[in-house]
Amino acid sequence: MANSDTVVALDYSLSSLGAELRELRKARDLTLKQLSQMAGMSLSHLSAIERGAAKPSIDVLDALSKALDVTPSWFFARRNGRGPLEKAYVVRRQNRRDLNALYDEETAQLGYQDSLLSSSIGGAFYMGLAVYPPNSETPSDRMQTHAGETHGFVLEGELEMRLGDETVYLKTGDSYSFDARIPHHARNPSDQVCKLVWAVSPVVIPKIAATRISAQAERNER
Repeated sequence: MANSDTVVALDYSLSSLGAELRELRKARDLTLKQLSQMAGMSLSHLSAIERGAAKPSIDVLDALSKALDVTPSWFFARRNGRGPLEKAYVVRRQNRRDLNALYDEETAQLGYQDSLLSSSIGGAFYMGLAVYPPNSETPSDRMQTHAGETHGFVLEGELEMRLGDETVYLKTGDSYSFDARIPHHARNPSDQVCKLVWAVSPVVIPKIAATRISAQAERNER
């Protein structure tokens, strides 16, 4: 691994790659030390990559991707635009990133297809577009809670939301916002597609992914 650290990886802005790596590491709730151990690399080299001071080899990038449970393509967000600010902060429709890949769950497992509308996952909150297929169903134990807030706007269709002990039915144009510590879950009970624009704070990784990442970190520290 040491020799491969000097190999030039894909041509990409070092600062952009480092920022993407740092954002995902923090979203996974991992320290630099934990990720370096999981990826089998030195702490100093990982730190340099995140700062944009070093370019990872393809082998190192692959190891980091596996440790963070994503494909390497996650770090190379497509950016179109004339100026640097447009490239950094505007997300074109065709360039939205697939959040299901971050969750490591397909639409059939999760109950919906999720796309990232925000330009990054490094802010105080992030925004996405969930597309629920007709009559979507997920396991009954999917009630979730987390710190922060969750907001949503039904762009199209209908959505059934379990909120604590209540069941709420939302239609096109309806919206919601609540403390995310309240157990919640949503599905589409209709025969039409439902599209939901949502925003969550802070950046949260689903429990399935987070639990798997934490377990792997613990094993590597032993």
